[in-house]
Amino acid sequence: MLTMLKTLRKKNKLTQRAVAEALHISQTSVSKYERGESEPDLEMIIKMSDFFGVTIDEFVRGKK
Repeated sequence: MLTMLKTLRKKNKLTQRAVAEALHISQTSVSKYERGESEPDLEMIIKMSDFFGVTIDEFVRGKK
């Protein structure tokens, strides 16, 4: 689901640790989201899309 998380993280030259710290979650959570082993709740999706400056639709669906 969250293919954009890794794409946006790399585009912004951020580590998983940096994203985790900014969102107040564990690096393990970021890693699991990127690998599709876990999915964030709606509140976290909103935080992530705000953090990267994209719409929720762009973030979740990977489209503009």
